[in-house]
Amino acid sequence: MTKTNPGRFFEDYTVGQTIRHAVPRTVAEGERALYHALYPARHALYSSDEFAISCGLDGSPLDDLLAFHTVFGKTVPDVSLNAVANLGYAQGRWLRPVWPGDTLRAESQVIGLRQNSNGQSGVVWVRTQGLNQVDEVVLDYVRWVMVRKRDAGSVAPEAVVPNLAETVDPADLIVPEGLNFTEYDFDLAGEPHRWGDYAVGEIIDHVDAVTIEEAEHMLATRLWQNTAKVHFDATHRPDGRRLIYGGHVISLARALSFNGLANAQMIVALNAGAHANPCFAGDTVRAWSQVLDRAPTDAPGVGAIRLRLVATRNGAPAGVLRDDQGKYPPDVLLDLDYWALMPL
Repeated sequence: MTKTNPGRFFEDYTVGQTIRHAVPRTVAEGERALYHALYPARHALYSSDEFAISCGLDGSPLDDLLAFHTVFGKTVPDVSLNAVANLGYAQGRWLRPVWPGDTLRAESQVIGLRQNSNGQSGVVWVRTQGLNQVDEVVLDYVRWVMVRKRDAGSVAPEAVVPNLAETVDPADLIVPEGLNFTEYDFDLAGEPHRWGDYAVGEIIDHVDAVTIEEAEHMLATRLWQNTAKVHFDATHRPDGRRLIYGGHVISLARALSFNGLANAQMIVALNAGAHANPCFAGDTVRAWSQVLDRAPTDAPGVGAIRLRLVATRNGAPAGVLRDDQGKYPPDVLLDLDYWALMPL
């Protein structure tokens, strides 16, 4: 009798099912150092205790995407070990900062199921929560994945497709307690551009580029304890190539966006996201952003800005997202829609 975990297949999920994920992870300053070594991350609030204190916080929290990757990694053995593809994200919110020394764990609830017409796989929707050591929810998001079936002949479950909002309502954004940008130091932050300097529809080319190396994405995937076979095992794909973890592309693009959006300090919501095409070592990643919306908040000096972050490879031009047929062209890697906090 085998004792190894083969992962869940499509037949193993039921709507309403709750999954408590192993293994809790205590995050510390070492994670911050590794995160900033992996990505050109330079946002001041996550780099300097003194800068964060000047903005009303007790110190510098850990990067918002570091928290996301840590929670996401917990879910992989139970949700996407047998996934064909990670299809999308919705309704994500960062509810409180993650601090060095916090211990994070994750729970997911199955909120939707639909078998594909080929009978070989199905789509599973889950709502995942990341919780800290005192059971406070720090992060909440929905994602859906295409998962292989164990037996193509098994009976298809009744289809349940959740109704997901296209965007998180600005009224539902959570601003960290105490955050205050009225004394914000634009010189130390790196750019002078305020919330009011950005126009809806504006496209920002972030100019810089990074070529992905095999070693760095392997280090990142191990750091987040993401056990998906396609990221580790070169024999798992017919082309013999290890797939770059989509979160690696998200963090790389977010870090590149510093050039033009240095003052978009904190991600507070994830409206939608798609990994449009696979990414591999050797690809050179660039990024551009489009301003989709702006909204005030109740926090002093703090505004919310809604951004579309697009990662491309190998010189694809900024501003081009879909082809004439409405499909992502092959050089678009990521299409991510999020809310961030910015000084007024």
